Amino acid sequence: MMRFPFPLPALLLSALLLTAGCQSNDKPAAATTGAAPQHVTDDLGHQLTIPAQPRRIMSLAASMTEMLYAVADTSTIVARTQVCDYPQAVLRKRVINSYPLDIEGLVALHPDVVFTTEGITSLDDIARLEKLGIPVYCQRYTTVNDIFRGLTDLGRLLGRPAQAQKLTDSLAAELKTVTQRPPGSSARPRVLAITWQDPIYVYGENTLFTDRIRLAGGQNAVTEHFAQPYPALTREYILKLNPDVLIGGSFGKLDSTFFKTYPELKRIRAYQSRRVYAITGDLMERPSPRVVESVRELQRLLQQP
Repeated sequence: MMRFPFPLPALLLSALLLTAGCQSNDKPAAATTGAAPQHVTDDLGHQLTIPAQPRRIMSLAASMTEMLYAVADTSTIVARTQVCDYPQAVLRKRVINSYPLDIEGLVALHPDVVFTTEGITSLDDIARLEKLGIPVYCQRYTTVNDIFRGLTDLGRLLGRPAQAQKLTDSLAAELKTVTQRPPGSSARPRVLAITWQDPIYVYGENTLFTDRIRLAGGQNAVTEHFAQPYPALTREYILKLNPDVLIGGSFGKLDSTFFKTYPELKRIRAYQSRRVYAITGDLMERPSPRVVESVRELQRLLQQP
């Protein structure tokens, strides 16, 4: 079962991460002096000022930590959160709790800038950090291309545009290969992805999942735009959706849990055809450089009979 979201092939990505972080260690680098600071606006419209080349950085989102490890000089990453676990090198970093946010511990690290993603760090916590003189840069992703753009932005902010460009070019090239559909293939199965069973929360239309599943050859069964990106759906609503594919756990696991709780949902096409699948949680939940790998995994599931 995937975790609640409030929530390249691995070999290629590992090589890129190794290239970006080949000089990594936990000692903070010397601060850059003499260059004018950067006045920037993040994806939420917040205006902030950061050093010309930040030398002490961290992230409050596991996905953003992956982004930083793919682009930044990893010796400048001073900490991780309790949920940051990829790549493995991040486990050597000091832990700062993100929920509830350990403000005191974070301030003691004197970061030049803190990075996060929309929906992970509360606006109140962001405001508190900024009042303490710590700029917080937030990114938002609704499409896979937004992730590529986010990597490019990080490269520019951190003074490593070449590293970011190399990575995004590789990801874009692989995504193009992954999404080439064979001639004559037109059917796009309707996919419902659940994140929680009681109540039933799902990936809504206004989430990154919609673009991921499109690129994989399917479509989000949820086409209505809800105020919440992860809406709670009634059983009646799901019966009307009648998805072709259900993502959220293996058939056997959901048959003994989800469908046992909601036996009427056994009428949906996904259950009748046993097209009920588990998927790697971190790939599904995190908007990270592994996004192409997540599209590839979705594609493999949709190609199963």
